Amino acid sequence: MTVTSLYDAKRMTADQAVALISHGARIATGLAVSFPPALSAALADRVRADALRDASIYTMLPPAASAAAILSPDIADRMRQISLFHGGIERAADATLLTRNSPLIDVLPVQFSQIPHMLTDHVGVDTFITTVSNMDANGCFSLGTDADYALAVARSDARLIVEVNPAMPYVHGDCMVHVSDVAAIVEHHVPLCQVPALPRNATDEAIGAIIAAMVEDGACLQMGIGAVPDAVCAALMNHRHLGIHTELLTPGLVSLIRAGVVDNSAKALHPGQSVFTFAMGDQSLYDFIHDNPAVIAHPVDYVNAPHNIARNDRVLSVNATIQMDLSGACNSEHMNGRQYSGTGGQLDFVRGAYASKGGRSIIACHSTAAKGRVSRIVPWLDGPVTTPRTDTHIVVTEYGSAVMKGKSLSERARALITIAHPDFRDDLEREARARRILR
Repeated sequence: MTVTSLYDAKRMTADQAVALISHGARIATGLAVSFPPALSAALADRVRADALRDASIYTMLPPAASAAAILSPDIADRMRQISLFHGGIERAADATLLTRNSPLIDVLPVQFSQIPHMLTDHVGVDTFITTVSNMDANGCFSLGTDADYALAVARSDARLIVEVNPAMPYVHGDCMVHVSDVAAIVEHHVPLCQVPALPRNATDEAIGAIIAAMVEDGACLQMGIGAVPDAVCAALMNHRHLGIHTELLTPGLVSLIRAGVVDNSAKALHPGQSVFTFAMGDQSLYDFIHDNPAVIAHPVDYVNAPHNIARNDRVLSVNATIQMDLSGACNSEHMNGRQYSGTGGQLDFVRGAYASKGGRSIIACHSTAAKGRVSRIVPWLDGPVTTPRTDTHIVVTEYGSAVMKGKSLSERARALITIAHPDFRDDLEREARARRILR
């Protein structure tokens, strides 16, 4: 049987595809851009019709428009919802559930690099639904914007149901699944979700300039999403021979490739190629990575493995945090007593960048939150520790940078108070003395 005839034999409607899923199923979805809207809506309809019972669904950063049906609070009591990383849609659902005095969306605490192992070996996911590119002549679909945990789950014993969207870029790398491994194919041509760039302010620009000054020519970059990483990228336009080995590929990083600032010539791992595990941004980004052999996607347990990150010299990793205590410990996922985001890959790159020869791991944040009413540097954390104090390397706010490595607790407290907002420095010093950190 040819790959074309195999494709035709497996093609069906979304309703027919989700009818293959059994009661009690453990379902995982594609991350972010690869979240499949047609399959998700059909799955929600099946749950509401009581045709699928006792199922669980594991999601990560689903787009609000695509996932509104399946993550709606009205079916929370009929399908267990587990978040691998909270985003806007989970926070909104949690807010609604709180008004009903209902349990919040459940959370699976896990480092990004461990999610493939977690889903296949511990959770035992038996169904995977995701968006893929058009099939190529060899019968392969590219996972497109999202290799991450998708490849491991797709190649496990899980039932693989794909939503083929011609808008999904055909991305090169270790991110292909063959039509013979697919249980059902649903065609659905819709625009991909886009994430507009956040406006940058003077604080973002100040932090970006401080970080950019630490970047040497030939360095290898990992950037998160947001105004601060965008400001860093904008400040790097005069650099040369930079490389990219990143969890997330953003428009800011693509702008450096387009400008010739990134050529990946100094990298030891995949020289000449920018490496990512998932991509999210605007249409220009999706167009750029389509059929571009200079930009490759690999699974997250490869990209985020600290020993692989460290194979490149001068890795510079930039991640954000919600809170940092005076010892350098970071809470990057909990706010106002509730889950706000997730563990993600922060610790993966904190450790990988520091292990890199000449590498720098940077935790960057505005000195305050809530329009200046709250200090992000605090005496003690309000939530879980995302990055332990033993791992934090360099901290940057708009008031400067502070190196944590090699410093005692009292020296760390002094350094962090120096880069805290001036309005809070006296209070922080008073707290540090009360706790006997400072004399």
